[in-house]
Amino acid sequence: MTSAIIVAAGSSKRMGFNKLLAPLAGEPVLRRTLGAFQSCAAIDEIIVVAGEALRMEIGVWRAGGLGKIVKVIPGGAERHLSVHAGLLALNPACDIVAVHDGARPLISVNQITRCVEAAKTQSAVACARPMTETLKRCDSDGRITESIDRANAWIMETPQVFKRDLLVRAYEAVIRDRLMVTDEVSAVQHLGEPVFVIENAEPNPKITFPADIVLAQRFVD
Repeated sequence: MTSAIIVAAGSSKRMGFNKLLAPLAGEPVLRRTLGAFQSCAAIDEIIVVAGEALRMEIGVWRAGGLGKIVKVIPGGAERHLSVHAGLLALNPACDIVAVHDGARPLISVNQITRCVEAAKTQSAVACARPMTETLKRCDSDGRITESIDRANAWIMETPQVFKRDLLVRAYEAVIRDRLMVTDEVSAVQHLGEPVFVIENAEPNPKITFPADIVLAQRFVD
């Protein structure tokens, strides 16, 4: 059984309004994200970790066709606490778990499937894209100090997909050691376990600023 944890508990402070309810081609960002996982045959259940402001909307969407949503639970003060809460809510039969940011609405069904299938043999994988831009490091004044080699550099995306027992152990260690991690790759690496990238050739931007909505709109059919 494969479960998806959709993390949607952020405050949207940088956006200035609830980005997950922002319209994208006439459909709220989070509704579009959930729709991709609903449509993916590789996903058996969806757990949404969301703030109170979203729970009523999600209930309406669930009744309107998002039947794979089995639980909507409150999140924590930080992302890793929200993911940990999602892990505690998994169906006991789950053996593969995909964690995805609700603010990445353009994820394709095909890419979700590729990541899930890869996790079955590699145990830990992350949707990612290779870095192609020139990278520079700056000091606190904004002055460029050096170049950064982009060879073998990858930009992490979601979903990040794992064997359930591995990710549970990783987050137990994160909580125990009082670490702050911003993605599941970092949590699993804390155990010393390898994680493999699954290249995503399709647009998969994270909606963070208002301009990101405009950018994402260009990729919506």
